[in-house]
Amino acid sequence: MARLALLSVSNKTGIINLARSLVEEFDFDLISSGGTAQALKDAGLPASKVADYTGSPEILGGRVKTLHPRIHGGILARRDVPEDITDLENNQIRPIDLVVVNLYPFEETITKPGVTLAEAVEQIDIGGPAMLRASSKNFAHLAVLCDPAQYDEYLEELRQNNGVASLEFRQRAALKGFSHTASYDQAIASYLAGTQKYTLSGTQLQSLRYGENPHQPATWYQTGATPIGWTAATKLQGKELSYNNLVDLEAARRIIAEFTDTPAATIIKHTNPCGTALGSTISEAYQKAFDADSTSAFGGIVALNRPIDAATASELTKTFLECVVAPSCDAEAQEILAKKSNVRVLTLADLSSGPQDTVKAIAGGFLVQTSDDIIADTSQWQVVTERQPTPDELAELLFAWKVCKHVKSNAIVVTSDRTTLGVGAGQMNRVGSVKIALEQAGEKAKGATLASDGFFPFDDSVRTAAAAGITAIVQPGGSLRDQDSIKAANELGLLMILTGVRHFLH
Repeated sequence: MARLALLSVSNKTGIINLARSLVEEFDFDLISSGGTAQALKDAGLPASKVADYTGSPEILGGRVKTLHPRIHGGILARRDVPEDITDLENNQIRPIDLVVVNLYPFEETITKPGVTLAEAVEQIDIGGPAMLRASSKNFAHLAVLCDPAQYDEYLEELRQNNGVASLEFRQRAALKGFSHTASYDQAIASYLAGTQKYTLSGTQLQSLRYGENPHQPATWYQTGATPIGWTAATKLQGKELSYNNLVDLEAARRIIAEFTDTPAATIIKHTNPCGTALGSTISEAYQKAFDADSTSAFGGIVALNRPIDAATASELTKTFLECVVAPSCDAEAQEILAKKSNVRVLTLADLSSGPQDTVKAIAGGFLVQTSDDIIADTSQWQVVTERQPTPDELAELLFAWKVCKHVKSNAIVVTSDRTTLGVGAGQMNRVGSVKIALEQAGEKAKGATLASDGFFPFDDSVRTAAAAGITAIVQPGGSLRDQDSIKAANELGLLMILTGVRHFLH
């Protein structure tokens, strides 16, 4: 008797090719339900509907299709237990050798704007998880596939093992099945619980060589069933990504996501930007960012918001870099970058989308906050000095403010010509950050702009900035002594703008 495969998928990627190989190459019979059955029929593939096989129609608008003893008996029967085989024979149930199931798109549904609770509830799969769990439990006797990425590997297993998937593969696939249902249920529980319960789960993507330091083991996990963010990136060349690489890449992505309309480049060291710039071309933007602090750029992480072209690639090869990421990379640029084979070159088409929440572990629990993805709105800014900004000054202040948002607090950023000149990061007092940023900028501070992620508690930093040649300051305001800083700015002829928004980054 031919072997039996049950195909019932929400994501139909690759299902037709899999089904055709099962039928034509390995002599499987197919049973299927709902839209999958129709898709197989449209492709000219012989597949029986689950309703015809079980003798029970789909009911309740499709809520009940596969919840039937002929389905679950065929999945759960142990082929080495005579009583199980007798039960199958007495109830005219065929053993099922392959289950291919993926689930209703619950997570995709709840991310849609305006989705209602009723709409979300209808995307809670019942039959799918039941089949996944049952077939994963019985991996000793059948195979289960829940991801289109598994299809080719399964077929290759059959080709190499006389038409039977190895026990090792089946057990590995069962683990993926249980992980998939666990992640799915956690997403539902989190959605229904709202802020009362927060669950975090992921599937191991790869073990990393180590964490921040060699004595710290580390692992990279993927959240959700569909690769997004860095799990969807393509590595064109270079060594495996490290823990620190990934942390710095994410910091670079967050900065570059601020700039969409103009070519932009940023260079990251230890999650802080040592150079960020805009340019008329991506090559010019990178060169300006590199020149901002060429010493710190050595061994840095580069993010570009435009494709890598040959001119940019040539500049990138002139110094040692750990990683480069851009939306894409043209063929000539790839050839140039290949000369530096150790540099990790990645492409990520969507550099703007990031996590909605940030999570930090603490003893006994963890903290969750929404990501700091507020978009700066200059129409809400308040000019508090007698001097008013020109359009160019306002654009420069906005650039400085966007960069400062992504510098470890206390953060001070000095810029000119849409290029960072000095960055004071992570100091225990704001005066120290001002001093570092101005010293780094040097003579270039004359006529430049200064941004601060938090308010100035005293007027001393304003006076220090003015003495170095700074002409415009942007800061959130909110200090009890704001008037002291404003008075000093007016006295010294500075422009000062208060944003009303703070951007601490701990």
